[in-house]
Amino acid sequence: MASQDRTAGGRAYVDGQEPCLVGDAPAPEETDAGGAIDPNEIFASVGEVVYEWRLDTDAIAWGPNVCDVLAIRDLAAIATGRGFAELVDPKSGRSRHEAVTRATAKDEGAGVPYQLQYALRAPGGSGPSWVEDTGRWFAGTDGKPARAHGVVRIINERHEREQRLAYLSRFDALTGEMNRWHLTEVLESSIDEAVTLRSSCGFLLAAIDNLGRINDAYGFDIADEVIAAVGKRIRSHMRGKDHLGRYSGNKFGLILHNCTPEDMVVAADRILAGARDKVVATSAGPVAVTITIGGITAPRHGRTVREVLTRAQDALDSAKAKRRGSFQAYRPNPEREAQRKENVRATDAIISALNDRNVFLVYEPVVAVGSRQPAFYECLMRVRRPDGSLIALNEVVPLAERLGLVRLLDHRVLELVLDELIAAPALKASLNVSAASTVDPDWWAALGAMLRAHAGLGERLTVEITETTAIQDIDETRGFVARVKDLGCRIAIDDFGAGYTSFRNLRKLGVDIVKIDGAFVQNLKWSEDDRTFVHTLIDLARRLGLETVAEWVQDEEAAAILAEWGCDYLQGALVGLASTERPWVSTADRRGIVAVGE
Repeated sequence: MASQDRTAGGRAYVDGQEPCLVGDAPAPEETDAGGAIDPNEIFASVGEVVYEWRLDTDAIAWGPNVCDVLAIRDLAAIATGRGFAELVDPKSGRSRHEAVTRATAKDEGAGVPYQLQYALRAPGGSGPSWVEDTGRWFAGTDGKPARAHGVVRIINERHEREQRLAYLSRFDALTGEMNRWHLTEVLESSIDEAVTLRSSCGFLLAAIDNLGRINDAYGFDIADEVIAAVGKRIRSHMRGKDHLGRYSGNKFGLILHNCTPEDMVVAADRILAGARDKVVATSAGPVAVTITIGGITAPRHGRTVREVLTRAQDALDSAKAKRRGSFQAYRPNPEREAQRKENVRATDAIISALNDRNVFLVYEPVVAVGSRQPAFYECLMRVRRPDGSLIALNEVVPLAERLGLVRLLDHRVLELVLDELIAAPALKASLNVSAASTVDPDWWAALGAMLRAHAGLGERLTVEITETTAIQDIDETRGFVARVKDLGCRIAIDDFGAGYTSFRNLRKLGVDIVKIDGAFVQNLKWSEDDRTFVHTLIDLARRLGLETVAEWVQDEEAAAILAEWGCDYLQGALVGLASTERPWVSTADRRGIVAVGE
């Protein structure tokens, strides 16, 4: 006869057997409102079932809603601890029976808690249900587990969500391949294995060429289709023991086990051909795609993940510079490594100088041609090392621009110049600003705030930008010039002539001053070409209503020529080089400044 279940008095019965105790239902408790609380009703309403397990008899007493929660009709199958454990999928995790009977913790009197997750296969069911089992076991007189009680609930949706999150933490949602974190994790173990076995592994960094153009031409959704298709193509041309992951937006990383440098070349050529041989079919139509690959063998050329990834990127950059759609293996470059070490050293030096207030100003006069009286002072930055020596300006500025630190230096120079203007009401000054700072909202905010707080300050300040900065984007520079002039400042184009800006663009920019590149001025006495250029420039600038400054003026003969041509201002060794001296400060005040500075 088929077994049947029925409940009465808080007990779950199985035909032909002693009823499987769920515990006698306690008398309903009275609430403050006068109603009764039925714990079993509460558990049933939230989809949980309680149990008590006696380890001496192995009998489990279940709450009356066990059939609804666990979808089990044959209560005999779960009437004992061992029987219930047999329904747990061993691949899903530890069963309750294993967790309690093999526990190593000691019960100090309050019991020992446990919480488990496992898959439960109900007899005759369509599939496993994921269960969360939370409980506490208590020891007998011998110190071993004697009984346990707890709560069981089904967590299929939560488990699926957790599994999805766990998957996404290791795999890329678009391609289904490993994500960068998981890829580097596997790469690290592959390098360690190669070192241990004294073998070799390869790492390829493959980039889809011109993905930005595909984005612009077709849209990001089509670009995603291309990325996914390229990932499949790369996968189809790999050996089964190798690994593939999406390294970044348009890059894939390939880990090649037991791979020699020669093997890596063969693998790269095979993948390159597989990517370019056929167009990629997308929902917008066929798209032609190529990839470029850089590769490195480890541990020969890299013994850490950081070294392998950095040098694979170097190889990829070399391949792109050589020809898109090609492969380049990493080759050691002592000069490049030395430059990187120098970059680290220079970064530390610049940051330390900023933090230690070792960035300061020197002042170079710009004088009127006729009176030789200073019209304004150009405030130039200097950077002092901890030992007191100075870093050459032609060294620190290019380094700062390349390392992305020039904005920090510009901010400090702006602070120093504005402080100087506030302290000396008669001073007129100019400062140089890099291309990066012209679009830096923080630089603009600092300038605007100070000028608004101090009336008339902008009228005494000239902002200088180099000609090469101006010609990078004429329209953007025009906007910069307009904003500066709206704040009351003047604008000068520095080193004019080096970038060959047309006078049409010069007029379009709306600047106030043109500073002629000293490379043309210093040879006025000997170079007919330079004389022609400078003379023409001064004449055209005067016609456009612009003032001119001649840089690098070294002698009276050059000054006389410039004066004859109508140049407005002189700057250079003849009229005074850059100095920390402040001529606009009285001797007494200067002593005070020095004392404070020291």
